[in-house]
Amino acid sequence: MANTIKLEGEVRDQFGKGAARRMRVAQQIPATIYAGGAQPDYIKLPMRETTLALRRANALFSISFGGQTKTAVVKDVQRNPVKRQVEHIDFYEVRAGEKVTVEVPVFVSGETKGAAVALIDTQNLQVRADVSNLPERIDISVEGLAEGDKILAKDIKLPEGSELIIDDMEESIVSVEIPKEESLETPTEETDQAEAEAAPEADDQGE
Repeated sequence: MANTIKLEGEVRDQFGKGAARRMRVAQQIPATIYAGGAQPDYIKLPMRETTLALRRANALFSISFGGQTKTAVVKDVQRNPVKRQVEHIDFYEVRAGEKVTVEVPVFVSGETKGAAVALIDTQNLQVRADVSNLPERIDISVEGLAEGDKILAKDIKLPEGSELIIDDMEESIVSVEIPKEESLETPTEETDQAEAEAAPEADDQGE
Protein backbone atom coordinates (compact mmCIF):
# COMPACT_ATOMS: atom_id res chain seq x y z
CA MET A 1 0.00 0.00 0.00
CA ALA A 2 1.22 3.50 -0.81
CA ASN A 3 2.05 5.82 2.04
CA THR A 4 0.03 9.02 1.89
CA ILE A 5 1.91 12.31 2.23
CA LYS A 6 -0.02 14.97 4.10
CA LEU A 7 0.30 18.63 3.12
CA GLU A 8 -1.32 21.68 4.71
CA GLY A 9 -2.25 24.26 2.09
CA GLU A 10 -4.26 27.45 1.76
CA VAL A 11 -6.83 28.66 -0.73
CA ARG A 12 -5.35 31.21 -3.14
CA ASP A 13 -7.33 33.98 -4.76
CA GLN A 14 -4.56 35.84 -6.55
CA PHE A 15 -3.33 34.80 -9.98
CA GLY A 16 -0.79 35.79 -12.59
CA LYS A 17 3.00 36.00 -12.70
CA GLY A 18 3.20 38.76 -10.10
CA ALA A 19 1.12 36.82 -7.59
CA ALA A 20 3.10 33.64 -8.25
CA ARG A 21 6.35 35.53 -7.71
CA ARG A 22 5.13 36.92 -4.39
CA MET A 23 4.13 33.43 -3.26
CA ARG A 24 7.56 32.04 -4.05
CA VAL A 25 9.21 34.90 -2.15
CA ALA A 26 6.98 33.91 0.80
CA GLN A 27 8.23 30.30 0.42
CA GLN A 28 4.96 29.05 -1.05
CA ILE A 29 4.20 27.16 -4.26
CA PRO A 30 1.04 27.86 -6.31
CA ALA A 31 -0.85 24.69 -7.20
CA THR A 32 -4.08 23.54 -8.83
CA ILE A 33 -6.13 20.44 -8.01
CA TYR A 34 -8.16 19.16 -10.97
CA ALA A 35 -11.12 16.80 -10.57
CA GLY A 36 -12.49 15.61 -13.88
CA GLY A 37 -15.06 18.10 -15.14
CA ALA A 38 -15.49 19.82 -11.77
CA GLN A 39 -14.20 23.29 -10.96
CA PRO A 40 -10.47 23.15 -10.06
CA ASP A 41 -9.22 24.15 -6.62
CA TYR A 42 -6.53 26.83 -6.57
CA ILE A 43 -4.22 26.54 -3.58
CA LYS A 44 -0.76 27.40 -2.28
CA LEU A 45 1.53 24.95 -0.50
CA PRO A 46 4.60 25.27 1.77
CA MET A 47 7.67 25.24 -0.46
CA ARG A 48 10.11 23.18 1.62
CA GLU A 49 7.74 20.37 2.63
CA THR A 50 6.25 20.13 -0.84
CA THR A 51 9.61 20.12 -2.64
CA LEU A 52 10.86 17.31 -0.39
CA ALA A 53 7.64 15.34 -0.95
CA LEU A 54 8.07 15.55 -4.73
CA ARG A 55 11.18 13.38 -4.46
CA ARG A 56 8.82 10.43 -3.98
CA ALA A 57 7.79 9.16 -7.38
CA ASN A 58 4.04 8.59 -7.79
CA ALA A 59 3.25 9.52 -4.20
CA LEU A 60 -0.33 9.83 -2.98
CA PHE A 61 -1.07 13.21 -1.37
CA SER A 62 -3.66 14.19 1.22
CA ILE A 63 -4.00 17.96 0.87
CA SER A 64 -5.91 20.02 3.44
CA PHE A 65 -7.06 23.55 2.59
CA GLY A 66 -10.04 25.79 3.30
CA GLY A 67 -11.67 23.35 5.72
CA GLN A 68 -11.55 20.36 3.35
CA THR A 69 -9.14 17.57 2.47
CA LYS A 70 -8.60 16.01 -0.94
CA THR A 71 -6.57 13.00 -2.04
CA ALA A 72 -4.56 13.57 -5.20
CA VAL A 73 -1.61 12.52 -7.32
CA VAL A 74 0.82 14.78 -9.15
CA LYS A 75 -0.15 15.47 -12.74
CA ASP A 76 2.56 17.94 -13.73
CA VAL A 77 5.39 19.93 -12.13
CA GLN A 78 6.69 23.17 -13.64
CA ARG A 79 10.25 24.12 -12.68
CA ASN A 80 12.48 27.09 -13.34
CA PRO A 81 14.67 25.98 -16.28
CA VAL A 82 17.83 27.40 -14.68
CA LYS A 83 17.39 27.12 -10.90
CA ARG A 84 15.16 23.99 -11.13
CA GLN A 85 13.00 25.51 -8.40
CA VAL A 86 9.39 24.29 -8.38
CA GLU A 87 7.16 27.07 -9.76
CA HIS A 88 3.76 25.38 -10.04
CA ILE A 89 2.16 21.97 -9.46
CA ASP A 90 -0.90 20.41 -11.06
CA PHE A 91 -2.61 17.69 -9.01
CA TYR A 92 -5.36 15.31 -10.05
CA GLU A 93 -7.94 14.35 -7.42
CA VAL A 94 -8.47 10.61 -6.99
CA ARG A 95 -10.80 8.42 -4.96
CA ALA A 96 -10.36 5.07 -3.21
CA GLY A 97 -10.42 2.18 -5.66
CA GLU A 98 -9.69 4.38 -8.67
CA LYS A 99 -6.98 3.37 -11.13
CA VAL A 100 -4.64 5.85 -12.80
CA THR A 101 -1.78 5.60 -15.30
CA VAL A 102 1.62 6.77 -14.05
CA GLU A 103 5.18 6.83 -15.36
CA VAL A 104 7.51 4.57 -13.38
CA PRO A 105 11.34 4.67 -13.60
CA VAL A 106 13.28 1.45 -14.27
CA PHE A 107 16.24 0.37 -12.11
CA VAL A 108 18.49 -2.71 -12.29
CA SER A 109 20.22 -4.67 -9.54
CA GLY A 110 22.50 -7.69 -9.33
CA GLU A 111 25.74 -8.82 -11.00
CA THR A 112 25.97 -9.95 -14.61
CA LYS A 113 28.42 -12.63 -15.77
CA GLY A 114 31.97 -11.73 -16.71
CA ALA A 115 32.56 -8.37 -18.37
CA ALA A 116 28.95 -7.97 -19.49
CA VAL A 117 27.00 -4.92 -18.32
CA ALA A 118 23.27 -4.27 -18.12
CA LEU A 119 21.89 -1.45 -20.27
CA ILE A 120 18.47 0.06 -19.60
CA ASP A 121 16.82 0.36 -23.02
CA THR A 122 13.58 1.89 -21.69
CA GLN A 123 14.10 4.35 -18.84
CA ASN A 124 10.43 4.72 -17.84
CA LEU A 125 7.34 2.55 -18.21
CA GLN A 126 3.66 3.44 -18.19
CA VAL A 127 1.80 1.52 -15.48
CA ARG A 128 -1.90 1.54 -14.63
CA ALA A 129 -2.52 0.81 -10.95
CA ASP A 130 -4.83 1.44 -8.01
CA VAL A 131 -4.17 4.80 -6.36
CA SER A 132 -3.52 3.03 -3.07
CA ASN A 133 -0.73 0.92 -4.59
CA LEU A 134 1.14 3.10 -7.07
CA PRO A 135 4.66 1.76 -7.76
CA GLU A 136 7.50 4.24 -7.17
CA ARG A 137 10.01 2.26 -9.24
CA ILE A 138 10.42 -0.98 -11.17
CA ASP A 139 13.42 -3.03 -9.99
CA ILE A 140 14.77 -5.59 -12.45
CA SER A 141 17.30 -8.22 -11.37
CA VAL A 142 20.11 -8.95 -13.84
CA GLU A 143 21.84 -11.41 -11.49
CA GLY A 144 23.69 -14.07 -13.50
CA LEU A 145 22.66 -12.77 -16.91
CA ALA A 146 25.19 -13.09 -19.74
CA GLU A 147 25.99 -11.24 -22.95
CA GLY A 148 23.01 -11.28 -25.31
CA ASP A 149 20.39 -11.80 -22.61
CA LYS A 150 17.41 -9.45 -22.57
CA ILE A 151 14.56 -8.59 -20.24
CA LEU A 152 11.43 -7.95 -22.30
CA ALA A 153 8.27 -6.09 -21.37
CA LYS A 154 6.46 -9.40 -20.91
CA ASP A 155 9.03 -10.40 -18.27
CA ILE A 156 8.34 -7.43 -15.99
CA LYS A 157 6.75 -8.32 -12.66
CA LEU A 158 4.40 -5.68 -11.25
CA PRO A 159 2.49 -5.39 -7.96
CA GLU A 160 -0.84 -7.21 -7.87
CA GLY A 161 -3.55 -5.21 -9.60
CA SER A 162 -1.07 -3.26 -11.75
CA GLU A 163 -0.95 -3.37 -15.54
CA LEU A 164 1.85 -2.46 -17.92
CA ILE A 165 0.68 -0.08 -20.66
CA ILE A 166 2.84 -0.77 -23.72
CA ASP A 167 2.22 -1.45 -27.41
CA ASP A 168 4.72 -4.29 -27.84
CA MET A 169 5.20 -6.82 -25.03
CA GLU A 170 8.33 -8.05 -26.87
CA GLU A 171 10.01 -4.66 -26.46
CA SER A 172 13.44 -4.81 -24.83
CA ILE A 173 13.55 -3.10 -21.44
CA VAL A 174 17.04 -4.21 -20.34
CA SER A 175 19.78 -5.77 -22.48
CA VAL A 176 23.11 -7.28 -21.44
CA GLU A 177 26.17 -6.52 -23.56
CA ILE A 178 29.95 -6.45 -23.37
CA PRO A 179 31.26 -2.89 -23.87
CA LYS A 180 33.09 -2.37 -27.15
CA GLU A 181 36.79 -1.56 -26.74
CA GLU A 182 38.32 1.28 -28.71
CA SER A 183 40.49 0.12 -31.57
CA LEU A 184 44.22 -0.04 -30.78
CA GLU A 185 44.98 0.94 -34.38
CA THR A 186 43.46 4.40 -34.09
CA PRO A 187 45.83 6.83 -35.86
CA THR A 188 47.14 9.70 -33.81
CA GLU A 189 48.11 13.20 -34.88
CA GLU A 190 51.75 12.45 -34.01
CA THR A 191 51.74 9.29 -36.18
CA ASP A 192 50.29 11.14 -39.17
CA GLN A 193 52.88 13.91 -38.83
CA ALA A 194 55.78 11.44 -38.57
CA GLU A 195 54.65 9.61 -41.69
CA ALA A 196 54.34 12.89 -43.59
CA GLU A 197 57.90 13.91 -42.63
CA ALA A 198 59.34 10.50 -43.55
CA ALA A 199 57.89 10.53 -47.07
CA PRO A 200 60.18 13.25 -48.56
CA GLU A 201 63.26 11.55 -47.08
CA ALA A 202 62.35 8.32 -48.83
CA ASP A 203 61.94 10.21 -52.13
CA ASP A 204 65.38 11.84 -51.75
CA GLN A 205 67.07 8.48 -51.14
CA GLY A 206 65.41 7.08 -54.25
CA GLU A 207 66.97 9.80 -56.40
